[in-house]
Amino acid sequence: MNDAAPDPAPKIGPNAILRFLLELFAFVSLAVWGFVDFELPWPGVLVGIGAPLAAIVLWGLFLSPRAVFTIDTFGKALIEIAIFSAVAIAWWLMGQPIVAIVFAVVAAVSGIINGRKELA
Repeated sequence: MNDAAPDPAPKIGPNAILRFLLELFAFVSLAVWGFVDFELPWPGVLVGIGAPLAAIVLWGLFLSPRAVFTIDTFGKALIEIAIFSAVAIAWWLMGQPIVAIVFAVVAAVSGIINGRKELA
């Protein structure tokens, strides 16, 4: 018999849930930006599909819990800042500065909390 205790389930706190929701909002926002701010059919379709796809690939390669490449906390922070800044800028360009500012502030606070946890 195996006497080793099973691994405890990972603790998912409020910030982890918030970060997941921010990621989903970011991907959807980039798609909306592509389809709304660019002329359809071709520039809009390419940006509407390409921008969230690029963000998803970056997130999967470097930031996800099962990331393909492991990088240090500062590298993760730079990629996350780039993605979330692009989302805030997209909302600003769509004429929604309040959404852009609220998203940027919430994403920054969540990122700082996550970064402090990773560095502890």
